[in-house]
Amino acid sequence: MLPAVVHWPAGHGGLRDTIRQEIVARQVDEQITGRYPVGQRLRILDAGMGAGTQALRLARAGHTVTGLEADPELLKAARDSLATEPAGIRERVRLIEGDGRETGVHFLPGSFDVVLCHGVLMYADEPDALLAGLARMLAPGGLLSLVVRNADALAMRPGLAGDWTGALAGFDTDVYQDDDGVKVRADRLESLTATLAGIAAPLHAWYGVRVFTDGVPPEAGLPAAEELERLLAAEERAGRTDPYRRVAALLHLCGVRG
Repeated sequence: MLPAVVHWPAGHGGLRDTIRQEIVARQVDEQITGRYPVGQRLRILDAGMGAGTQALRLARAGHTVTGLEADPELLKAARDSLATEPAGIRERVRLIEGDGRETGVHFLPGSFDVVLCHGVLMYADEPDALLAGLARMLAPGGLLSLVVRNADALAMRPGLAGDWTGALAGFDTDVYQDDDGVKVRADRLESLTATLAGIAAPLHAWYGVRVFTDGVPPEAGLPAAEELERLLAAEERAGRTDPYRRVAALLHLCGVRG
């Protein structure tokens, strides 16, 4: 039987975002299950948590979660979502307005078992310094979960859409335009592998995210439940299988603090 689809908060119902959130969630759970005893309540930091999608999901699973977000509107959305949760979940979540570069201001080194940094690195002016600061927040053996845009796949979306000019440009750049029209940076697996080794959180596992559905319009809704499960099963398998994962729109890297 295929795993049930996670029910994400309101505002996260589009197909492309649902695929990203669900596949990343399954991959995070796989890494947590493989590293920690069943039932252990972990200390988790979600740096750049956005609207709190993953943070709330992990709190529902019993973990203590701290969410750090610099955007006031996203932070408000996270707080509004948290307010609808039962008291037992609300008491496990702490939401802080702040930047991922400010972890040293808010927390002591080694304060967390798991640190998430999903969809943040592409906006960072000094990504290596950001990652080094996040790695310092991990206890020995702790897990760093990093989701980035895949620079080695920037030609895929325009190419599959028949935009040959865009496809040719994608081969020779690490800059792309996000859904809001902002030009940001993509990253490469080899470069991030070296960075993780240099900050004492070497790469333990990596996945691709959104292999087949990156070209779907952002506003596209969800298919029927059975079709969605098949789609998720295909995306999940592709995300852990070569050569498919290498052309995924996103990379999910998991480093372990030495």
